[in-house]
Amino acid sequence: MDENFDAELLADLCTLTGRPAPERAEVRVWSMSGVERLTFPDGSTAIYKYARRPFDSEDQALRLAHTLGIPVPHVHVSARTGGWLGMFLEDLGAPIRDADSLDGAAAAAVLHHTRAASALSVLDAAALGALPSRALDHLDQLRKADRWQDTEDIEHALDQIASAADARAQGTTVEPFGWVHSEFHPTSLHIGKRGWRLLDFARAFTGPGLLDLASWHGTLDTPDPTRLRGFIESYVDEGGAPDALAERGGLAAEKWALGWHRMWAVEWFMEQSIRWIDDPATDPAYIKVVRRHLTDVLHLLEI
Repeated sequence: MDENFDAELLADLCTLTGRPAPERAEVRVWSMSGVERLTFPDGSTAIYKYARRPFDSEDQALRLAHTLGIPVPHVHVSARTGGWLGMFLEDLGAPIRDADSLDGAAAAAVLHHTRAASALSVLDAAALGALPSRALDHLDQLRKADRWQDTEDIEHALDQIASAADARAQGTTVEPFGWVHSEFHPTSLHIGKRGWRLLDFARAFTGPGLLDLASWHGTLDTPDPTRLRGFIESYVDEGGAPDALAERGGLAAEKWALGWHRMWAVEWFMEQSIRWIDDPATDPAYIKVVRRHLTDVLHLLEI
């Protein structure tokens, strides 16, 4: 983040809350966002989170989630400058323990039972089925920029998936369909002395809740349908929609969820490459990840 924008954004937030300049301690920083713990002269604290597009509407999602009863950190104040969002959030303190799969299943059940919010973007069957075509469009733009050359295998895989996408996207709106956190991992679930809170709503949307369940175990390991099946069963036991276990698109729920989650990730990585990051130096790493995920998609969606 540009130091001038950073200073201006933090100053704006302090002015809005009537607070003096705080001491700052980094918690976690990424290329497009960051989290710090602020300590003010009176000893009070707050979490300072900043982010640039496309993560610059998280304050709206958090406020909406809070209004609808989803346990999230309170947004004290938010402001925008220079294309960046800044927020002062409730400081939840250090977690008392790491979130486990039972915590995740229970939290997902609460989230997915929450009334859908019209302000969120929608990923229905048509939009889900369009993901491989969108990824092909990104690939075309990358090639026009003389990037992502020698990726005929990626193009071929996306063509195959696009041809089968409409059939495999059937069942998208089978319950659970509504709030999707989209970054649903153990690190996004804070277990504190006063209960649990969901963090990181920057990419929340309305869509199939199975994508959240598929994301819980991350994308670094080989997809494990058997493990996800057990997680979905725990989710149902914790009050999640029973239809989460139903077949869709001609596939078992766990294979459908993992396959489409990986396809969702592929499209996102490719959009980052051409739009949000737009740094040719990152291309080798992104190409490697996209190839790995596409191999998983073809296998999981049985294409």
